[in-house]
Amino acid sequence: MRLKDKKILLGITGSIAAYKIPILVRLFKKEGADVQIVMTETARDFVTPLTLSTLSGRPVFSEPYNPIDGSWNSHVDMGQWADVLLMAPLSAATMAKMAHGLSDNLLSTTYLSAKCPVFFAPAMDLDMYAHPSTQMNVEKLKSFGHVMIEAQTGELASGLCGAGRMEEPEKILEIIIGHFKKKSDFKGKKVLITAGPTYENIDPVRFIGNYSSGKMGFAIAEEFANRGAEVFLISGPVDLVNHHPNIHRTKVVSAHEMHQAVLEHFDGCDIAIMAAAVADYRPQEIHSIKMKKKAQNLSITLEATVDILKDLGNRKKAQFLMGFALETNNELENAAKKLNQKNCNAIVLNSMAEKGAGFSYDTNKIYFLGKDHKPIAMDLKAKTAVAIDICDYINNHISQ
Repeated sequence: MRLKDKKILLGITGSIAAYKIPILVRLFKKEGADVQIVMTETARDFVTPLTLSTLSGRPVFSEPYNPIDGSWNSHVDMGQWADVLLMAPLSAATMAKMAHGLSDNLLSTTYLSAKCPVFFAPAMDLDMYAHPSTQMNVEKLKSFGHVMIEAQTGELASGLCGAGRMEEPEKILEIIIGHFKKKSDFKGKKVLITAGPTYENIDPVRFIGNYSSGKMGFAIAEEFANRGAEVFLISGPVDLVNHHPNIHRTKVVSAHEMHQAVLEHFDGCDIAIMAAAVADYRPQEIHSIKMKKKAQNLSITLEATVDILKDLGNRKKAQFLMGFALETNNELENAAKKLNQKNCNAIVLNSMAEKGAGFSYDTNKIYFLGKDHKPIAMDLKAKTAVAIDICDYINNHISQ
């Protein structure tokens, strides 16, 4: 049984596609899953709680409390209990609530309490699905890191034919099984990741730095940890928190400190991902007291910092080494040079010219460059989703 002891929280909304859900529940149960169902009041018009309770072996909830005895159906407990929250079918109305944080029923409050990965399977008529507001909400949910189970094209309840049909239960089952399979992709692997900027001090109050937020590196660390790896995260100064217990974080400030921390872990790691934006230069002289403003121009002599990626490329043995390249022009050409000169297995390229990519954004658009130098272009997506792509890319290459 491929889902043995997995806890699936299934949210059902008011869509005719709800008639397929008893089949999906039966499939989950056959694979050993524990299924808890929460449904909206309108969903009850399409499929009965009695049917779903019989198939799932659990009470089905749609109200915050039992009106007879006053017992509370805790959205908090359910949100924290689940390994996965699956919203299927997801109507346009509930999608809009999720996208904008509205919570006026048990299902929407449970969604806001969920600590687990969220999958959503839209189901609605083609004009509703194609409407700009719906598509905007789809992108919003994807930007949260939620996984969309694409609506299919086919005959709809209205009699029209087009996009908006919920994916079939058998396919949804395989998607959820695939999610749990990934949880052990990197079991037993040690992964070294750098993230954020470095600050190179000029004096006690000034420094040379950059705008890196660290969001990409932290997302990669969380994804590797979620998939079984032991992660050593070397982080420059950022206002981010890592959550997974498998992540061991070392905080550094300068390029020199980052280099020293990286060397402590590199020989023992299987995979190294250098996502940090490390300063290329530092002041040759660091003043011990604050420099006073002068009437004339000020000159600061800079010297090169250590090239951490190149040093690791020279040292590596069996490790898979991935570098990052943030470019503003001649992007692919410059990334290919970096791949060769620094002896990387792969480079992740993103361009400042791409809208929604680069520093500080919650989204990113990347290209993968491997030893064959053939770029693989990915769509603009949430950095959490980009982290999934990066883990998938590495897993495919090391498994070969």
